[in-house]
Amino acid sequence: MKTKIFGLLILAALTLFACKEKETEMVAEETAAPDSSEYDKKVAVIRAFFQAHCDEDIDAQSAMLADDMKWSPPNYNGNQWLGKEDLVAALKNYHDNFDNIKYAEGIVMPDSTANGFWSGSVFPVQSANASAGILRVYGTWTATHTESGKEIGVKFFNLSSVNDEGKIVQSSDYFDVNGLAVQIAAEE
Repeated sequence: MKTKIFGLLILAALTLFACKEKETEMVAEETAAPDSSEYDKKVAVIRAFFQAHCDEDIDAQSAMLADDMKWSPPNYNGNQWLGKEDLVAALKNYHDNFDNIKYAEGIVMPDSTANGFWSGSVFPVQSANASAGILRVYGTWTATHTESGKEIGVKFFNLSSVNDEGKIVQSSDYFDVNGLAVQIAAEE
């Protein structure tokens, strides 16, 4: 009887040890360093796209968009996704109506400016990942309204995906479109 109990205790200890070892391996897999080179390449594409917007280079911007890309504009449209042609037309509209377009990346905090590009996640745990699949982009756009000469600015948030060819395949913009109109219409 003692032999059976001793055998069961050893079996339980081995099982517990094996589970702990597997758990340690899983934690090591979860905390492995992500591939920052993929992230850096995608950030470079978005930065180049924004610089082309500042330079009002619609051809360069169009070349950075995949032909089948999907775009969600900042104004509510029933959550309908639009295509490359729609985004290019919107960008051209900004180029036609604004000068001195500038972009400052980052999240403005009370005493600093935090990073403007984020990807991957820690929470929620069930879907946490270290992928650079979708970039979260934060910043501030400023410009001069061509007709009125007024300086405008808008806080900006965007979700973008870049494919292996370095083309933007998905982009969803969030900013206060009406706020731009209010700034332009404001009495001095």
